[in-house]
Amino acid sequence: MKKQDSSAPARPQNDTASVMRPQSDAVEYLLRLGDDRLVLGHRTSEWCGHAPILEEDIALTNIALDLVGQANLLLSAAATAENAGRDADALAFLRDGLDYRNAHIVELPNGDFAFTIARQFLFSVFSMVQAEALQPSRHVDLAGIAAKMFKETRYHVRHSGEWLLKLGDGTDESHRRLQDAINELWCYTGELFLADDVERRMAQQGIGVDPATLQLVWNAQVGDVLRRAGITAPDVLWMQRGGRVGHHTEHLGHLLAEMQTLQRQHPGASW
Repeated sequence: MKKQDSSAPARPQNDTASVMRPQSDAVEYLLRLGDDRLVLGHRTSEWCGHAPILEEDIALTNIALDLVGQANLLLSAAATAENAGRDADALAFLRDGLDYRNAHIVELPNGDFAFTIARQFLFSVFSMVQAEALQPSRHVDLAGIAAKMFKETRYHVRHSGEWLLKLGDGTDESHRRLQDAINELWCYTGELFLADDVERRMAQQGIGVDPATLQLVWNAQVGDVLRRAGITAPDVLWMQRGGRVGHHTEHLGHLLAEMQTLQRQHPGASW
């Protein structure tokens, strides 16, 4: 898989388009939370009608709906904090790739079933730990959203974790595919725990959480399941970064072109 050099900024989809920048730490932070879940929700929804068994088709679709629902709440909170006349739909469908704040791991193409499940597990454990830490937030809306996220994400962790055990302890083929997926995804996990000034200020104000403080718990929970699945975490020191400041892989542009096409072609359209 081709990876973008994170040292160079990604080119906007339209060089003439204005780039909307968040005006406050609160908006920036809420966009990061919302964009992670919106993009992964869209990726997961691509399995609808394509999962290996009917029950899994339904399960992945429900997980996608959970993620998009969480994103809707978070982006609505971001729009309220921004107070610039935009709503959650405008933030979802009328921003260019350079304005998205999601981590790289959620925008990668689905690959095979093992890759999708491995990515879901790695992110879901992070999301669950993050949501638990956000429940005491001084931002009342965010605290409520975090409580909802925590309940839903516990199911995502359990579901994807059970699949990791099945694939890891299954056939030689399923084990190999799962190990390949973990090997490929691992260099994207470090970005989830990178803390910058925005996140540190939000944590100091009692609104957000410093993601660096979540890594030990994540390592323990992920490591336990990987060991039981017979999967080895790769020894990787270098990690991808850049998504939090708008530097993305080429895959996000393709995803947004599909996700935003109706709103871009018919602005203001409603059902």
